[in-house]
Amino acid sequence: RCCYDQKILQKAFGEWKEQWTVCREKQLSLRADNHYRHLLLNLIFKAWRAYVCQQQGKRSKDRVAESHAKKQTLLRTWQHWLVYVDVQRTKHGMQSVALAFRERSSLRISWAVWRRQHYQKCSGHKMNILALQHWAQSLQFRAWLQWRELYFHTQNEKQQDTRAVTHHQHWELRRCVGAWLGYLNLHRVKKRQNELAQEFHRSRALQRCFSNWQLSWECRRRVHAHQRDLEKLAARIALWRVFAHWKLYVVLCVEEAQQRELAEKHYRCHLLV
Repeated sequence: RCCYDQKILQKAFGEWKEQWTVCREKQLSLRADNHYRHLLLNLIFKAWRAYVCQQQGKRSKDRVAESHAKKQTLLRTWQHWLVYVDVQRTKHGMQSVALAFRERSSLRISWAVWRRQHYQKCSGHKMNILALQHWAQSLQFRAWLQWRELYFHTQNEKQQDTRAVTHHQHWELRRCVGAWLGYLNLHRVKKRQNELAQEFHRSRALQRCFSNWQLSWECRRRVHAHQRDLEKLAARIALWRVFAHWKLYVVLCVEEAQQRELAEKHYRCHLLV
């Protein structure tokens, strides 16, 4: 660009030197043209420098956003892991207490059945929770990838548009000043249309993401409700089985007492005989 400015100055100075002998007024017009060209080049350079600063700020913001997203995901996984470890510890404690109670208790059959059902229910619940967590994380990661691709695509389109505009401006400046002013008005209208189109596209993308999130939240709420219903039904079935075993045990005790009474009567009759 500096070489281009020097060449322009050399050409202008040569023309000015040749036309000096012809007319002084033409010399003044050449000076005015050169000053106008320098002013336009200075404005173009300032606009380019502001655009470069803006691009650097956007890149730094993108890096900060990516690091923040990674930290958030690590924090969430760490929290879930701590909750999982606490739940496992409580489960191990409950299992040890249950084993001790089973050793002291006489209802071994009912305890084995209850233990098997409890283990199946806990494993099913754990698998459902892990599947839901994995599904939510995959949805978040997929939405983040789509947003990043869309952002890079828009940035590339903006860069291509700005390059085309600058090239066209240089070409029109070589032709004439009047045509450049007309092109500037046309470019402003086109830029406004691009901004409106980008805003509409962003609003549509946000609406689509919100609808997907709402559907996932509704599905998760239904799954939690279904799990709560299953837990209540399993508790009722376990209580009913315990009550049936207890009833059978009571009936057996009554029959044993009746048999003992009959045996005592028979023994007394035998002694009397």
